[in-house]
Amino acid sequence: MQHITDRMVDEIISPRQAQNVLRNAFLNHACGKAAMQSRIRTEAERIKLSTLGAVIPEQGVVGAKVYTTIEGQFNFVILLFSSKTGKPLATLDAGALTRIRTAACSVLAARVLARTDARTLGVFGVGVQGQEHVVQMAESFKLDQILIADPYADEGIAQRLAERTNVAVRFAETKEIASTSDIIVTASRSQTPVFSGKLLKPGAFVAAIGSSLPTTRELDDHALARAQTIVVEWKYQAMAEAGDLAQADSTLLSEEKLVELSSVLSGERQRQSDDDIFVYKAVGVGLEDIALAGLAYQLLKK
Repeated sequence: MQHITDRMVDEIISPRQAQNVLRNAFLNHACGKAAMQSRIRTEAERIKLSTLGAVIPEQGVVGAKVYTTIEGQFNFVILLFSSKTGKPLATLDAGALTRIRTAACSVLAARVLARTDARTLGVFGVGVQGQEHVVQMAESFKLDQILIADPYADEGIAQRLAERTNVAVRFAETKEIASTSDIIVTASRSQTPVFSGKLLKPGAFVAAIGSSLPTTRELDDHALARAQTIVVEWKYQAMAEAGDLAQADSTLLSEEKLVELSSVLSGERQRQSDDDIFVYKAVGVGLEDIALAGLAYQLLKK
């Protein structure tokens, strides 16, 4: 049985490849051709073990992702099986996969829902996930500038991101980022909203990806109220895990307003006006991990 390292994943999977396989996986799930297992968390003395998984017959794979959370640090591994024989195919270090798939899904949503003339990207939190979002968004949109905010980041991060993206990157205050950005990514671990939704400019697209805990939230009710549509990967898991939704005024989450990513990818839900505001709230689902693990396995077989 093969072991696939994070380095191997970074060498063989491009953002575009990841986006394509994830799009197919979500569309398959929507029509019943794939299934996923929601996250199960087990905890003792502040040590967490989490598991989630998926069955994707079109890709020929079944798998589970298992990881620990200790003092805020994550360590991931995926076990991949054949959907034809049931035999184990590979194990994977899933740090790179987690980083890539999270940003890839944000890009998939943004390609449909963000304005095509988006020029300013604002990012709250430039850790591992924030940096990957900067890179993938810069590849997908003709950005003029990227504004970042992160109290824990070193001053050199702006220059490093500028070199990776060929886009001007600078630190900015919360109000400037929230009020001037066409696309906003929140990739923080904040337990309270990182900006006032009243500041959002008409037409903004917001990807909130920083937390999958019901006790934390990055967006306030103003942002949700102003959103024409709120997009989640899978309602079943999002409503259980996303603090942005669990803590929100329930009247803001009507069945018409809260939709799954597959509805966006299929063209069922699109931007109707340049002034429409859209929110994409991600918690990370097993379908994403196994789809990308299956892609890595298939690419290495060639």
